[in-house]
Amino acid sequence: MESRSVESIETQILEPNKGTSFSRTCFNGINALSGIGIISIPYALSQGGWLCLMLFFLVAIICCYTGLLLQKCMSVSPSIKTYPDIGEFAFGGVLASIVLVFSIFWVGAIDGVGFKEKGAIWRWDGLISAVSMYTFCYCGHAVFPTICNSMKDRSQFPKVLFVCFLLSTITYGSMATMGYLMYGQNLMSQITLNLPTGKISSKIAIHTTIFNPITKYALVVSPIATAIEDKLPLRKSKHIVSYFIRTFLVISTVIVALTVPFFEYVMTFTGALLGVTVSILLPCLCYLKIRKPSYLEVVFIGMILVFGSLVAISGTYTSLKNIISHV
Repeated sequence: MESRSVESIETQILEPNKGTSFSRTCFNGINALSGIGIISIPYALSQGGWLCLMLFFLVAIICCYTGLLLQKCMSVSPSIKTYPDIGEFAFGGVLASIVLVFSIFWVGAIDGVGFKEKGAIWRWDGLISAVSMYTFCYCGHAVFPTICNSMKDRSQFPKVLFVCFLLSTITYGSMATMGYLMYGQNLMSQITLNLPTGKISSKIAIHTTIFNPITKYALVVSPIATAIEDKLPLRKSKHIVSYFIRTFLVISTVIVALTVPFFEYVMTFTGALLGVTVSILLPCLCYLKIRKPSYLEVVFIGMILVFGSLVAISGTYTSLKNIISHV
């Protein structure tokens, strides 16, 4: 299925008239945004407190805006078709995220857990971790150019971004709010670890959580593998080397996962360093370099760059410090 979907999108890029519809593009965009971050979003809220939801919405707005900046950069030249280091787009599990949210709601409303926890209003000590995890949830920018190029009518891409970020924010926000009301400060890094054992709803949530990253793995690894392959002078042995590179990436990620089994710290590190870089900093810098923005745009983008840099530096430092102290 993965190869067929990739070939389909490549064909649509070459033949715009046969591109994807508005609804299909929205589906692909939501699929890119809705990932494994959904099980950690309640924990992120518990780290920052209720008022931290304002920063969550701020991150969503900023990432949506930087997504628009990518499209504006692409409009400069028809040769600009993909994000740097992006290789291909793989079909995944939007449905999995919906099932997971519904399962958590079932646990709280039907299985007796309830929504009685009050939680903290604001927590300075966990604010950096919370914002870093929020950023991780919106790391879909690497595939936005490919999705845009696959559309029949690319002028509708801003509307697609609005729909994708709106629905993804509702999904993430609902999960965060429900989880925090259910377990408060007792939330673990993954809400599935808090769920009662033996309940059907809990089993559905856990199995869906396992399925979700499997469907996303190709989306994350393929751009990395493609970038490595493009740098190597491959000719006759291209397929053999390609298999070796991708196998090595799979094995290495498994080793890292087993060596650093601190889910919340890895999420914080990924969101702060990679998420902020790909979803906030690079789109802004590319736009400033390629286009000639107005004075107001420069000021606004400058504020975004300052915000992103602060999150990247503080989040990376905090997460690495926690990882090192627990190894």
